[in-house]
Amino acid sequence: QVQLVESGGGSVQTGDSLRLSCVISGYSGRLKTLAWFRQPPAKAREPVAVFYPAGVGTTYYADFAKGRFTISLDNDKNTLFLQMNSLKPDDTSTYYCAVDRSSIPWRDSARYSYWGRGIQVTVSS
Repeated sequence: QVQLVESGGGSVQTGDSLRLSCVISGYSGRLKTLAWFRQPPAKAREPVAVFYPAGVGTTYYADFAKGRFTISLDNDKNTLFLQMNSLKPDDTSTYYCAVDRSSIPWRDSARYSYWGRGIQVTVSS
């Protein structure tokens, strides 16, 4: 049973940084799509960033994340990270990590097989 556990969230001020972690356990073989999503208050879940490990690794970001957020994977620690810099109040959300054994279109949340429970990030002005 694949389990994902997020950590690193919290309450910060505008301009601060946070690094979210997602420890992945209970799987064999390789995961081919690893991503972060977020769900702002009273809004739909939206994709943030993805890491495709194949080859040298490929990343994609939502427009709001480009230049501020960085997704990375530590294979030795089975941990997916999301470094978030220059945080804004609009980044206030519950953040989720999600993974799949297949290489899937990263923005389609319905395609992911495994999800973490989410972690709250609150950015105040």
